[in-house]
Amino acid sequence: MKDMMQDTDVLLSVRGLSKFYGVRIGCAEVSFDLFPGEVMGIVGESGSGKSTLLNCMAGHLTPDRGEVLFAGRDGGLRDTLRMSEPERRMLGRTDWAFVHQHARDGLRMNVSAGGNVGERLMAVGARHYGAIRDSAVDWLGRVEIAEDRIDDRPTAFSGGMQQRLQIARNLITGPRLVFMDEPTGGLDVSVQARLLDLLRGLVREMGLSAVIVTHDMAVVRLLADRLMVMKDGYVVESGLTDQVLDDPQHGYTQLLVSSVLQV
Repeated sequence: MKDMMQDTDVLLSVRGLSKFYGVRIGCAEVSFDLFPGEVMGIVGESGSGKSTLLNCMAGHLTPDRGEVLFAGRDGGLRDTLRMSEPERRMLGRTDWAFVHQHARDGLRMNVSAGGNVGERLMAVGARHYGAIRDSAVDWLGRVEIAEDRIDDRPTAFSGGMQQRLQIARNLITGPRLVFMDEPTGGLDVSVQARLLDLLRGLVREMGLSAVIVTHDMAVVRLLADRLMVMKDGYVVESGLTDQVLDDPQHGYTQLLVSSVLQV
């Protein structure tokens, strides 16, 4: 396939993405399109391949085959797997963002909250200290962190605050696509609910596209427009979120949904 194609509608097009660990399947022959402003949820139990798929899409893992095509600002789709390393790094600082399950993996723990948020601006060329700090203050407020905490380090924050700080760090440059790996994992139920409300508001306000990996059906019910269900590295069912959850067709999806209802 050519490195550049024209498609004005699709933001991300994944084609035949596969990753193997010897004889074990990480993910196999996964294909889907994501459109601007759309949120795709990926669910499945541990070992289903959902995190492997996400990391292959985001460039953190090298797949064995397949394509990850992303629409540039000119509207053309380009295979990110064939980009140079500097191009991929710049993509990860501008149009893409990645929210880790454990906020510590996405933050610099020895740098202040304001420094963490402002650092991404500096990575794309911002140099005016006052403007960077003002933007950091604004974004801390948007994720419900008080301005007087701007000089505190993330080690002084709760787990929920660290996750909100990581979100601010990722969104300050206005990315068009955000990858999220279990964004509410490991948090207390009340903290999860607050974070989900925040994420839903930001996705709508910014018109973000997102790919969210989770094992929590409540997360995809609230955030995802469409849903893919994975088992043993393969997508076994996909469709509109409400349709998949309310009327699951595959036996594995039926088990997943029924297990949630029984809890």
